[in-house]
Formats: sequence, C-alpha cells, structure tokens
Amino acid sequence: MTRRWIFLLLAFTGALRAAPPNIVFILADDLGMGDVSCYNPQSAWRTPHLDRLATEGLRFTDAHAASSLCTPSRYALLTGRYAWRGTLKRGVVNGYERSLIEPGRVTLPAFLRANGYATAMFGKWHLGVDWAKSGPNPDDVDFSKPFGGGPTARGFDRFSGITASLDMPPYVWLANDRAASLPTGKIGNSPPPRLWRAGVISPDFQMEQVEPRLVEKTIDYLSERATHPDQPFFLYLALAAPHTPLLPTREFAGSTHTTVYGDFVSQVDADIGRILAALEKSGLAANTIVVATSDNGFAPAAGLAELKAINHDPSDGYRGYKSDLFEGGHRIPFLVRWPGHVPRGTQSGELIGQLDFFATCADLLGAEVPAAAAEDSVSFAPLLRGERPAKPLREALVHHSGEGRFTIRQGTWKLLLWPGSGGWSSPTPNPSEWLKVPATDLSTLPKYQLYDLTRDPAEQQNVAADHPDIVQRLGGLMRHYIETGRSTPGAAQPPIATWAELEWMKDFRP
Repeated sequence: MTRRWIFLLLAFTGALRAAPPNIVFILADDLGMGDVSCYNPQSAWRTPHLDRLATEGLRFTDAHAASSLCTPSRYALLTGRYAWRGTLKRGVVNGYERSLIEPGRVTLPAFLRANGYATAMFGKWHLGVDWAKSGPNPDDVDFSKPFGGGPTARGFDRFSGITASLDMPPYVWLANDRAASLPTGKIGNSPPPRLWRAGVISPDFQMEQVEPRLVEKTIDYLSERATHPDQPFFLYLALAAPHTPLLPTREFAGSTHTTVYGDFVSQVDADIGRILAALEKSGLAANTIVVATSDNGFAPAAGLAELKAINHDPSDGYRGYKSDLFEGGHRIPFLVRWPGHVPRGTQSGELIGQLDFFATCADLLGAEVPAAAAEDSVSFAPLLRGERPAKPLREALVHHSGEGRFTIRQGTWKLLLWPGSGGWSSPTPNPSEWLKVPATDLSTLPKYQLYDLTRDPAEQQNVAADHPDIVQRLGGLMRHYIETGRSTPGAAQPPIATWAELEWMKDFRP
C-alpha cells in the first residue's frame, strides 16, 4: 500500500471518529422495484427524488428484504436476525398482537444509542406491542394505559406512529409508549382502492393524513437535530405508503394520469424529496447517510390488473409479488447516499439483505456487535467506501415467504425448498383474489425448485433435476443455518425447529 493510500485511510478513519454520520433510513411500504424509474425506465410514472438518490449515491440491483411480508422483514432490519428464528413462522402480526422482538435482544437503534446516537422512529411499527388488557379478547384494550414492547422499549428515544399497516385497527396515533388519544368510535370496512378493515378509531385519526403527518414529524425532527450538531442521530421513517389503503392527497390525486397507486407512489417520491430538502436546509446533508428502500415487493391488492393495462410492471421483470419466494416478492429498491464517501452515480450487483444494515453500521463506526446479536447480518460497508471486494461479502442469503417457506440464494443459484410460490402467486393452493389465478395441486410438481438467476432471472426453468449436487449443497447449507442458529461466524445460538417441523431437512446433509 502506498503512502498516499495509507494517508487517505487514516484520514477516513479519523473523520469517522471525529464525526460519526447521521443516518436517515426511509422504508416504504410495498413499493415494488419496478415502481422506481431509476430501476425501471419503462415505468408508467417518474420518481425524480428517488432517482436523484441514485444519481448522487449508490444503487443496489440485488438487494433483498429477508421476507416477502412486512412484519418479518422489519424484524430482520431492526435486529439483524431472520424473523423465523423467533416465534413468527409465517404471516404477520396485527395491531393487537404482542411484541415480536424479544426482551433483551439488541436492536439496531439500541446498539446505535449505546454508541452515542440519538434515536427516533416515525411511522408504521408492525412488530406488536404489549397492550394493557381490559378483557379476554384480543381487541379488549385499555388505551388509557401505557403499552410495553414498542419502539421506545426496543431502543428508540422517541416514537410517533401507528401500530401496524394503515389497513389494520386500532386506528390510533401512538406517542412513545401510549395512545396519543383514546378511540371513541368505529369505522367500517372500506372497499378498494381505500381498502381498510373495520375497527376502533380516534377522533384525531384521519387516514388520508397519516403519510403527511409522518413526513412533517420527520422534517421537524431534522430541524431539531440541527441544533445538536455534536450528537449523531438515527432516524427511522417507516412509511405507511404506498401500501393500501390507497390515499393520495388532493395534490397528487390524478397527478400521474395512470392509476391511484401510481399517484400514491408519486406522493411517496415527493415526500422523500421534502426530506432531502430538509436535510439540506438544516445543514445536515453533508454528513448524513440516507437510505431509501422498501419492506418487500409490490402487493397485488394495489391494483395489478390496472397496472398491467397500462403496461407497468411493478416487479421489473422478476417473477412474483409480495408474499412469494420468487424474486418479485423480496427483491427491492435500495439506494444509499453519503456525500464524500459513497461514490456518486454508482451501481452494485452485490447480493445484500436489509438485515445487513446492522453489521454495516457497526463496521462504519468501528464498534463490535455483541456475540448474541445480529446473527445473520453481514457488513456491506466496503461497498459504501467504493471498494470492490475480491469475493462476495455474503456466503448466502435466505428468503422467507408469507406461508413460511424457505429459499436460499448463493451466487447465481437459488434453491426454493418448496414446489410452489410459497405465497399468493401461482403455483399455490391459496392464490390471492387480486391475481385471479386458479389454485394449484402442489403434489403434481417437483419437490424443489432450482434457478440460475444469471441465465434465468425470471425463474422460468426449474433445473433442480439437472443439478442434484447444487440442490444438496444449498439444502445442506440451509439446514446448517437452522441448526446453528446463525449464518455468520460466531458462537452457535439455539435452533428454531425440529425435523418434525421441517420435513425437508431430512433430505439434506448438514
């Protein structure tokens, strides 16, 4: 290494120690990869502010949520651990279920707070809270009492938001560890495109104003943090959009001349633009890492038929949608900007997962991750420094579906440990009503699916029969990850399943 490079490395390390970066992590809800125009030039609408992040930073093309549903992907993001290692084996939690993140588990915000950060969250929690109960039924809640297990019990100094998705009751604003106001009425089911479930609602809760209010909270927080320049902050904005109910404000309704969903995506993009402008106005932009991504793929309930009619592909050519093992379920947009560090206008095809953000932050700060934390998180910090690693950063990446099925990806190969989609797309015995496909008898299909994503990115040719050695290798690695309780180096953790629960494990050697 030349003296010049040694000097630059020392300068870089010293800069981090002197001024750790602020972090703004923006998580959209059900935003498909093909909904972002810097990924999909044929998109029916433009997303100029997300495109700007790509121009000013790094665009990942092989980034993934750990699950194709929102609750488990959010768990993985905040813990660096696959959600299926815990109690949630399939599906999501609702607004009345108990906290999913285990007491005592080190979370990303708790880790950053221990390293000197102020931490705040605005938006959709969807990881359960421990409500004070007023009766035996799940929705028998005493909203006048504080709840446990929420964001402020899991590492955030401050929280304002909602319990779960915007289509799930209870419809109350939460402030730190309690309801901001008590529900006094009820709201009925709403048909598409509004599409929400019946439940109790507070008088100050207006569906159409949830997205604007979250953005305003975020902008106010950035203004506040500008008055505390000596302390870095971690801001997690978990948007409730463009998930159903589709509720673009008057300013955006009809703005794209496409569909209601397109208008809502345009609003999300404009809101991200407002946040970028607030960072610049407050003088925080220069030393702030901004991440913009989504919790899973596009949800068919947002109007897939209407999008097909205008030739818009929200999965950007990949197979499947939210809930599926196929790429459209969990391959997501992932954009990172960090002025002066992340090279401008760059692209990476490195395989990464959102759960890798935990280890990445630790790497950037030069901080050690506790032994029993972030068991599945791998740092991609070298990519943010503009480095080109000689070998893949990840050994493999596991994906999990709405039905609780597994797939494992290593290099170009992807093994689905299930004959169907594992979710709502065909083939499945339980198709989504929004996809209008028939149910499939999976017993007529091959037991496993193997795809070469370099040659077959749309997952059309199952080559499992042609490569039994690869099937065995990947299946054995998946079994190893389960039995050791982690997928990264370190002390083994308690496993989560027995052979009786996962019959496919018997087919593979560890």
